[in-house]
Amino acid sequence: MTDETHDSPEPDSPAGVAEPAAETEGAEEEKKEEKLHQAVEIIDTGPCKKHIKVTVERKDIDARFDEKIAEMVKDTEVPGFRPGKAPRKVIVRRFHKEVSDQIKGQILLASLEQLADEHDIAPLSPPNLNPNTIDIPKDGPFIYEFDVEVRPQFDLPNYKGLSLKRPVKTFTDADVDKEQSRILARFGQLISKPEGNAQIGDYLVSDMTTRMGSQVLGSSKECTLRVDDTLAFKDGVAEKFAAQTEGAKAGDKRKVDITLSASVAAPQLRGQTVEATLEIKEVKSMKLPELTHEFLHNFGVHTPEQLNEKVRGLLESRLEYQQRQSARDQVLAQIAASATWELPNDLLVRQARKSMARKVMEMREAGMSEEEIQGRQRILQQDILRNTALALKEHFVLQKIAEVEKIDVSDDEIDNEIETLADQSEQSPRRVRAQLEKDDLLDTLAAQIIERKTLDLILESAEYEDIPLDQESAVATVEQQAVEGELRDPTEVPPESTEPEKKEETKE
Repeated sequence: MTDETHDSPEPDSPAGVAEPAAETEGAEEEKKEEKLHQAVEIIDTGPCKKHIKVTVERKDIDARFDEKIAEMVKDTEVPGFRPGKAPRKVIVRRFHKEVSDQIKGQILLASLEQLADEHDIAPLSPPNLNPNTIDIPKDGPFIYEFDVEVRPQFDLPNYKGLSLKRPVKTFTDADVDKEQSRILARFGQLISKPEGNAQIGDYLVSDMTTRMGSQVLGSSKECTLRVDDTLAFKDGVAEKFAAQTEGAKAGDKRKVDITLSASVAAPQLRGQTVEATLEIKEVKSMKLPELTHEFLHNFGVHTPEQLNEKVRGLLESRLEYQQRQSARDQVLAQIAASATWELPNDLLVRQARKSMARKVMEMREAGMSEEEIQGRQRILQQDILRNTALALKEHFVLQKIAEVEKIDVSDDEIDNEIETLADQSEQSPRRVRAQLEKDDLLDTLAAQIIERKTLDLILESAEYEDIPLDQESAVATVEQQAVEGELRDPTEVPPESTEPEKKEETKE
């Protein structure tokens, strides 16, 4: 059931036993293989949740208790008695609590191991089982019960030879120039564009007021906003930003729709669409830096032609990422079409951070810039629980296929993955590993590798139909908030309420 129940410690040999070693080992093996007489009752209590009640028969308790007491009669020194001569009832009276605790631990460990072996239970998290709150009764069976989150159960249909659509694109020089301009923009200089007529890639210096109906929710002075298909604020996304601002000039007022994210402080505003009014103060364009030999060293190249090739390679890596994402979506849709299982909300909240971290790692491996990753991350956070539910269903499906196909991950593969992440972030592998360990994401990285290998297995046998790649919306980011208030982390697990305890203290 849990990590602690997989490897049972070897039983200690009783001191003073004169049997030959071989016979002792045989007795220990027989003892180790002896099963408990226990009854297990499993009840579904909700999506991916089970309540388990285990009843261990009294004879198993008494057998172990008697065995332990017999050992202590031989070995324990009791004042007033010669070694090994203390009466059994004296040993029982003096050491009953200590022996009961030892027996409880042994039986609980053996019972959980047996439960895992005999029942198809795949826990997602440790059960809410606290041994300190469980006691073995003086009479009758030993009963314990607990709740546990488990993986959903579903049947896998055929996952080989699937028919998939593969988005393809041949990148033109114009595509490369456009992407290169986006990359160079962070090194450029904003200059005034007196004629206005804002286009994609230009910047609007604006005063912004956000309203819902007549209520003012936030205001900012002289925000600098890049005109792109989509603009991601810290707390919301304007999905039609370019369409609603193109052609603007100084003195204009433009209205922009912003969908607020789950990070907004006020619960009633989360997921709501609000209207922001932009009072355009100035339109600016980006003057790109000159591609000098010294400047090109920032990109690890020496000539404009080499930079051009590097940008083309980034576009190809991004296309591969988009193809894999498209394939994952199609595979999940076909394989998990009959998997209508629900996932509990508290599980989604707990897994949201790791799910988001996995997406970020995949985008980094695809060579996306940190600004682009941040924009896509904010879009995913718009509906964090729905996106987490999709990611978890994908994870469960791929994990089950990996088990069927016996796909695993090695330490070398994890080391290689860390080196790739280190190259992308321009950090040392040791630093990246330390950060992953600190954030408790090494298991997430291992799961990501297994899922990728599993997806590769599925894709190797798939049949493809090439289709034109849909143009993805470009996403710009800005550090302004659409509404006022302290942001919450939508991937943070809410703290457990301590209100009842506070009330108790007040009464006292």
